[in-house]
Amino acid sequence: MRYLSFVVLAALTITAQASSLERVGLPNLVLLGESRLSVLFWDIYDARLYVQDRTYHPDQPFALSLTYLRDFSGPDIAQRSIKEIRQQGFGDESVLDSWKTQLSAIFPDVVVGDEIIGVSNPSEGAQFFLNGSLIGTITDQNLRVRFFDIWLSEKTSEPEMRLSLLRIYQ
Repeated sequence: MRYLSFVVLAALTITAQASSLERVGLPNLVLLGESRLSVLFWDIYDARLYVQDRTYHPDQPFALSLTYLRDFSGPDIAQRSIKEIRQQGFGDESVLDSWKTQLSAIFPDVVVGDEIIGVSNPSEGAQFFLNGSLIGTITDQNLRVRFFDIWLSEKTSEPEMRLSLLRIYQ
């Protein structure tokens, strides 16, 4: 009976993930890896990386899904994103201020269970969706790359999460 419950739960999870990608027009991407961000004893969000051909290539379209496990304000999400980009070594404060303004305009307040999907398309920029609805677009390629590097760069502040998302086992 436990095995059957596990199989049903796994099937429901896969179906929910697939429907999220279908809602944003990306039914052909597949889950590569996933991880949960926890800080001290707080669970922050679950992250999932979706790619083409079961391999991450930064020069090909991919999607990063964050399902929030706590409430956050949009300005806090934008501020934290800029802090992470700065910590990875980008130091042009006037550009960072511009990026913070752009991200603040995109990211809304989120509550437990909300899902933000960021879709990276190297030829077009990035689109962001909240629970399947488009909330904003980034056309600045440098910001697109640096934003997703928060999770996927070797300089990330969360190296274990990166390894799980990319399915790199050491």
